[in-house]
Amino acid sequence: MRKLLSFIQQVSTGKVVLAFFIPAMIVYFIMLLYTIPQVAAYAPGMKLFDLSPMGYTFEYAVKLLEHLGREGREHYLYQQLPLDFIYPGLFAVSCSLLLSWLFLKSQDMNSKLFYFCYIPLAAGLFDYCENIFIVRILTSYPDVSIISISLASTMTIVKSVLTTVFFVLLIIAVILYLKKKPKLKKYQ
Repeated sequence: MRKLLSFIQQVSTGKVVLAFFIPAMIVYFIMLLYTIPQVAAYAPGMKLFDLSPMGYTFEYAVKLLEHLGREGREHYLYQQLPLDFIYPGLFAVSCSLLLSWLFLKSQDMNSKLFYFCYIPLAAGLFDYCENIFIVRILTSYPDVSIISISLASTMTIVKSVLTTVFFVLLIIAVILYLKKKPKLKKYQ
């Protein structure tokens, strides 16, 4: 684990962070502004699986699948999820590198704070697990298993918690960076 952390520290430069962050945001905004609304239009007023941070019940999942209909489920499976298999990796890498880059600006390289760089990687991993279960749910409909939905819901909750923790850590990292940043001197 320490070798991975050392590698993250070595490669976390502003340029590398941007090289992953910009594509991550492009994919995110395509999903947010295009594919998610298209899928959601098939089930007005209902949250899609990935957008339910508190999880969902078997009954809710079946109701969502019914409301999506065949076209909505296909749209979810063939347009939204392919992008959602690209995004978690970009998110995980860019956010891990971003935390490392910020910590490098304010902390000693041996600081235990660097272990928090694993949080976005874990969030990305749970996002992939969530997506795999969503694919399974969509492709097995109408014979959806309670276990698949329960596991998908659990992955969604864990992903959401880890993502929230990342954003809290990001705020802390920015504060630490701003505290350490040298003050600009006024020239008279």
